[in-house]
Amino acid sequence: MNIGEIASRAGVSRSTVSYALSGKRSVSEATRKRIQGVIDELGYRPNAAARALKEGRTRTIGLVIPPASTRLTHMQLGFVASVVEAAGHADLDVLLSPSGGDHDRSFERLLSGGRVDGVILMEIRLEDSRVRRLQDAGIPFVGIGHTAHAREMCWIDVDYATLINQCVHHLADLGHTHVALINRSVELVAAGYGPGHRARQGFTTALVERGIRGIDLECGDDARAGQECTAQLLRNHPDITAVATINEAALPGIQRGLEEAHLTVPRDFSLTGVVGRAWAEEFRPPLTAADVPAQDMGAQAMDLLAERIADPTTPFRTILLAPPISLRASTGPAPHRTSG
Repeated sequence: MNIGEIASRAGVSRSTVSYALSGKRSVSEATRKRIQGVIDELGYRPNAAARALKEGRTRTIGLVIPPASTRLTHMQLGFVASVVEAAGHADLDVLLSPSGGDHDRSFERLLSGGRVDGVILMEIRLEDSRVRRLQDAGIPFVGIGHTAHAREMCWIDVDYATLINQCVHHLADLGHTHVALINRSVELVAAGYGPGHRARQGFTTALVERGIRGIDLECGDDARAGQECTAQLLRNHPDITAVATINEAALPGIQRGLEEAHLTVPRDFSLTGVVGRAWAEEFRPPLTAADVPAQDMGAQAMDLLAERIADPTTPFRTILLAPPISLRASTGPAPHRTSG
């Protein structure tokens, strides 16, 4: 059943039905009741577009994701899935838009013409031009992640500095004195990717606090890069006995690199880090990690955005999460082995 059939049965024009549904123009009470009677009789339910007209909104939000040329990590896919699910529960549509690289025009189209009521922004840099653009456009938005200026926006994030710091302390408690941080890619870190810089900060602080040695390596977000990074690490720094990482996409390659070097986890080498819960549980052996609650974070970001859409003048709310480290099977006492 559509508006045309309602108009035919009620003896009015399609535009009159549209006006009655949207409230954009006045319709006589008698005509409105006649239209409503047909709607009730037919069990017609206005579609999302009609409800949006009535409420004066698009009932669509934008979700700005990494470029399409970049394969999303398990954690990133968790954010996307949870935002889409939460939006569905709120009867909202989600318009995905890549940004960065050659995708700036896609981001600009998202902001133009009143296409969305608000935006959720992923993969935020310490200095992020997209944040400035959204502020200038006056569009309500929320970040999964935050800039160096924590009070300039509404956001939810993971406390990577604290969590990587705790990972290093855990390794030091097990007797490891030479550890490495396998970070995200060179390009992301150079661009000011927040988690990469905060993880490095927490790593460096922990080394000083425990009086141990360490090295920070950037690594591409895929298994092959992880394998190559691990081979390089073991070749150039044979004293390293443990790794902490925020690069879950590289983990399978890290594991293969250790296997090629005939190192068994955790007997010969320990692994820990900050990754998505499902990824940590499915890793073999299961990964000792601070489990990022990606599903919950996406839903909370959606809640924050709904608040800002309802009242853009409300003070910015921020949520910084520090999930506990789940002790699993990938970390153990430091091995007694010599370099060479």
